[in-house]
Amino acid sequence: MSMNSLNGKVAIVTGGSRGIGLAIARALVAEGVRVAVTGRSAAHLSTARRSIEAAGPGAVETLQADVRNRADVQRAVDATTARFGGLDIAINNAGVGVFTNVASMTPEQWSEVIDTNLTGVFLVCHAVLPHMRSRGGGFIINISSLAGKNPFADGAAYCASKAGLNAFSEALMQEVRYDNIRVSYVLPGSVATGFSSGDEAKGADWKIAPDEVAEVVLNLLRHNPRSLPSRVELRPSKPRKQ
Repeated sequence: MSMNSLNGKVAIVTGGSRGIGLAIARALVAEGVRVAVTGRSAAHLSTARRSIEAAGPGAVETLQADVRNRADVQRAVDATTARFGGLDIAINNAGVGVFTNVASMTPEQWSEVIDTNLTGVFLVCHAVLPHMRSRGGGFIINISSLAGKNPFADGAAYCASKAGLNAFSEALMQEVRYDNIRVSYVLPGSVATGFSSGDEAKGADWKIAPDEVAEVVLNLLRHNPRSLPSRVELRPSKPRKQ
């Protein structure tokens, strides 16, 4: 399934109201893609909608949904296909991080991270695959992290969730490749968002910009379908010296 021309395609972006997800949604709309964005906060979605609509000619729908909730996910996918007539692209970006040592972490914190970053991706993929098969193909891109291959102290849940996401992505890629459904995953390093510090400006002079992650996503979607860049690692060129 060639996506060299993205105009008119339909995409769903989870966690698309802020940070990397917002940048991806804006980039897609600028290419004429019809985009549904999910998020948990109605206020953040309302702000994001104005920003995304201003990015280009594509249409946008905002849907309040928690990817940990199977019914929420199914409603979001159904609403997307009802509004836009189908589904071609799924960007699994929704994610959370709890950064503390294992002894201090509560079971509830562990579950929040694993259920969002890993199980949530499964739920979205499970819901979108029938629609992509009926369209004759599609593209799933999962936003992972270099933390999935480079574990660090106080990041056990987050690192485990991303390592699991990497393995899930590779298994899924092999399962659906002959359905013309392409699966890739992107592993950014430090990105200038408020994800971990709450301050988008902190480290912006050296961290990856969200728009740079979005550019990688667009390049993957446009890539010649004869081959598949299934895993992309993206890191700051000159990280802060320790």
